[in-house]
Amino acid sequence: MKRIVAVAENTFRESIRDKVLYVLLFFAACTILGSKILGWISIGQDIKIIKDICLASMSVFGALIAIFVGASLVYKEIDKKTLYTILAQPLHRYEFVLGKYLGLIAIIGVSLLVMTVISVGYLYVMGGYVTLVWFQAILLIFVKLVLVTGFAILLSAVVSPIMGAIIVFSLYVAGHATGVFKDLPPQFDGTVSKQVLETAYYIIPNLNTFNLQSEAANNVAVSGAYVSYAVVYGLAWTAMLLILACLAFEGRDV
Repeated sequence: MKRIVAVAENTFRESIRDKVLYVLLFFAACTILGSKILGWISIGQDIKIIKDICLASMSVFGALIAIFVGASLVYKEIDKKTLYTILAQPLHRYEFVLGKYLGLIAIIGVSLLVMTVISVGYLYVMGGYVTLVWFQAILLIFVKLVLVTGFAILLSAVVSPIMGAIIVFSLYVAGHATGVFKDLPPQFDGTVSKQVLETAYYIIPNLNTFNLQSEAANNVAVSGAYVSYAVVYGLAWTAMLLILACLAFEGRDV
């Protein structure tokens, strides 16, 4: 466990110096603070729109951090040949992968905390307020990012950063559209496309499970049972992805 923590701490220090991280956080802050402009479009609905945009910004920019930083974490060590020195130490490959993952999760957690503080402060300045469902929504956003990061780490162990980023981003988009894959119009009945899309529905994680933006924007209470289900669902997917990442890296010739 100490070796995993050591790798995680080193990964955190490396990632916190990554310029991409600060560029994404800057744009996230600009989006949050600029949400008032869209709020003016709908009279009397400005606070709801600000809440919705704040949560959407956390989700999108958090995912971009996971994609652009996570997709290169393991590959970068291989490309720079620093992996040979690391693995020469009494360190198992799975410990290296898990350490990298936990370091990136720490970065995402800090980034999400920064965006949360900015959002809450801005909402209060604008005359709004937050309730329990707001923090439940942020919790599920974090769980979703934990899952996406797991997939990014898996691909970082097997493909190049560019290819990994493209695939993870595609999964992120498809994961929010899984409902469309199942509820196809009658014109698709009996076609190969329908079979493929229905199969995709069952093998792609449903990221809409973690979406409480509408409820948080309208202060609609969400049961603790649903939040617990979403957390377990996300952690189960994450565990499977991490196991696959460790197995893939164990079998890789480096």
